Formats: sequence, C-alpha cells, structure tokens
Amino acid sequence: MDKIRVLVVDDHPLVRSGIRKVVELEDDIEIVGEAGTAREALSEVAATRPDVVLMDLDLPDASGVEATRQIKQKYPNVGVVALTIHDDRDYLLEMVRAGAEGYVLKDVEPGGLVSAIRAIKQGNSYMSPPAAKKLLGEFTRLASGGEEEKVDGLTAREQEVLCLIARGQSNKEIGKTLAISEKTVKNHVTSIFRKIGVDDRTEAALYAIRRGLVDLH
Repeated sequence: MDKIRVLVVDDHPLVRSGIRKVVELEDDIEIVGEAGTAREALSEVAATRPDVVLMDLDLPDASGVEATRQIKQKYPNVGVVALTIHDDRDYLLEMVRAGAEGYVLKDVEPGGLVSAIRAIKQGNSYMSPPAAKKLLGEFTRLASGGEEEKVDGLTAREQEVLCLIARGQSNKEIGKTLAISEKTVKNHVTSIFRKIGVDDRTEAALYAIRRGLVDLH
C-alpha cells in the first residue's frame, strides 16, 4: 500500500520536528518534505507532490491563507490542513475559502492529527471540534440572514486593522490594540492590501477614508 505523502509547513524547526516524530510513527504515512516559508512551501509542493500539506498560518513571508490559495490554484488535488494556534472564526473562514479541507489546532492529540491526514487523503474534510463548532455557527448565521456586513471582501478583523492603519498605527501598535501578535497583524495587512488593490499603508489609509470606514475627526 502506498504511503500518504505529507509536507509540513511551519516556520519553527522544533515544531516541524515534533510533527515528523508523531506522524512517522504511523506505517501508512511519510513526511516527504518540510518548509519554513510560503515560498519554500510552493517549491516543495512542486518538487515532492505531497498528498497532504500541513499548513501553519503564521509564516514570515506570507500568510498560510495565501500560500494555501496558491497551492490549490496550481495543484488542486493536493489536500491542505491548517495546523495552527488560531481558533479565530475569520482565520477559519479564510482558510476554507482558500481551499483548505481541514482545520486543526496545535493542541490536538496525535491521534487527531493522524485522523485529519487520513481523512483528507480519502477525499473528506476534517475539522477539530472547536473549528467545527465555529463553522457550524457561521452556517447558522448565514441561514438566518445574520451575516456581518463586509466591505470589498474584508473580514470584520481586517476592517479593524484597516481603520487602525488609517489612524497611523504601526503593526506593533495595532497588535497591542487588538491583543494579537505582530506577525498576525502583518498577515492581515498583506490580505487587506491584496483585497483592496493597494501597495502601501498610505494608499490603504486613503482607501479607508474614501470608503467612510474611519472618521479621523
């Protein structure tokens, strides 16, 4: 029986090593590559053609969401599982929209991670219980007509970040204001720029003001 080929994407070598030790205890799974950045992930997918990619969301050069989107565009048959510390609804929905078939939190038991890999290989989806609960809540909101208003595809959190950009806050300051990491802020900023079609913070601030998202007075 052919083994399930897995690529691990995480910017922390220790995390990658831990995942490798857990996964390779299984006779039907093998790690065919590792990557610490989004760029390396795309290169490794092309070189190793994995069945499943375990994708961290916080990468130094781009978000795991963007890396997932690019992988699924080029290699639609490759399954992607988000393996992350983030249980935020916005992250979950962004990964689902990018094409990920699974979403697992890093505090998952080893058996849960293995189950996720096998499920994706079989063509199914896999969500850890907290993620599944949030996703079900979102479907309930949509069914009842209670979806939050979005501006040009920006999530509620991205709108918050954009408003703070318009107020002149740095990524570090935004992180403190919203109680999130600076790396997470950077990922949000990258996503915002892509969605609204701007190249820098000044253009983003002007966009927010023109759209009436922020009142500087």
